[in-house]
Amino acid sequence: MSNINEIGKTYARPWGSYKTIELGEGFQVKTITVLPEGRLSLQSHFKRSEHWVVVNGEVQVTVDERVKVFVRNEAIYIPLNAKHRLENFSTKPATIVEVQVGDYLGEDDIVRYDDIYGRDQA
Repeated sequence: MSNINEIGKTYARPWGSYKTIELGEGFQVKTITVLPEGRLSLQSHFKRSEHWVVVNGEVQVTVDERVKVFVRNEAIYIPLNAKHRLENFSTKPATIVEVQVGDYLGEDDIVRYDDIYGRDQA
């Protein structure tokens, strides 16, 4: 599980940034900001599911074979083991709130299948 000391810290990534805003037994809440043209890796998690709510901007979301655009106040459920990706094709940053639910919430519960930034892949 993530460390309680991570709450409130912003972590930069090639596609934008994320910040843990709450952490409890079996859940974690983050804000994720995706820069224009930013694209998270196509990935899955074995130990957690995720719920995303778009709070600013417009994002394209892939969940397994489904691809759909979501805008402010729309929500997405990412089931355990589903291959998923978050992308921002607009000219403005997009922000989502992510709620992770599971027995283990560490950042190492990521299997990458496709990553434009050259990070480890399955």
